Amino acid sequence: MLTGILIAAAIVGGTGLFIGIFLGISGKKLAVEVDEREEAVLNELPGNNCGGCGYAGCSGLAAAIVKGEAPAGGCPVGGTPVAEKIAEIMGQSVEGQIHMTAFVKCAGTCEKAQQQYEYTGIQDCTMANMMQDNGPKGWSYGCLGYGTCVEACPFDAIHIIDDVAVVDKEKCKACGKCVAVCPKHLIELIPYEQQTFVQCNSNDKGKALMDVCLVGCIGCKLCERNCEAGAITVTNFLAHIDASKCTNCGVCAEKCPRKIIIPRQIPV
Repeated sequence: MLTGILIAAAIVGGTGLFIGIFLGISGKKLAVEVDEREEAVLNELPGNNCGGCGYAGCSGLAAAIVKGEAPAGGCPVGGTPVAEKIAEIMGQSVEGQIHMTAFVKCAGTCEKAQQQYEYTGIQDCTMANMMQDNGPKGWSYGCLGYGTCVEACPFDAIHIIDDVAVVDKEKCKACGKCVAVCPKHLIELIPYEQQTFVQCNSNDKGKALMDVCLVGCIGCKLCERNCEAGAITVTNFLAHIDASKCTNCGVCAEKCPRKIIIPRQIPV
């Protein structure tokens, strides 16, 4: 009986030893060499894994940077400070990055936007957008205010105030997650230093828009005609500001009869 137990133990032990040696040799033979720079780059990234860079997470971006598939400044959260550190690791130079922030192109609050029916379904913008007339608001371009963007933001930088999403530019990291989930395509990334904004995204003609919203852009072109920098163009009844040309003089905001061009973004 004892002999049988010893033989079994020897077999099990010998098998375990063989497997251990085999795995050890295989690990060395089949090991994939990892560029030390990849770990160094990963250590400099903020670790939010927000996906704003276009990769699954920080490790994916680090690998892409080392392979030359992504720039040293590929992380929107880290900004210029992180980009400079990564560029140093990679032996590269990095051009000055523009600090970006998200902006919601809608001012249709409860008092200013007409509601055409009461929505009682799932409190989600994507679901509400699938309802009659693309939601309960009187026009199909306005913020629905159910907070899908709020849920998507990993930095608590966007909140619903008076039925409209508002971005806190001091908290925003420009990861783009709110931009991706908005079913109305109301959110865009703009330069942090930009001081003038068109808070509307409607392409409805003047009368049609005025019937349902007190502040929407009617495409009158007063802003376009008075902009000396040529930074504003009106297309499809909607004004748009080219941030690369805008001098933030504020003339457009003064001339706008609807007061939909605001001189600065309102913080939360």
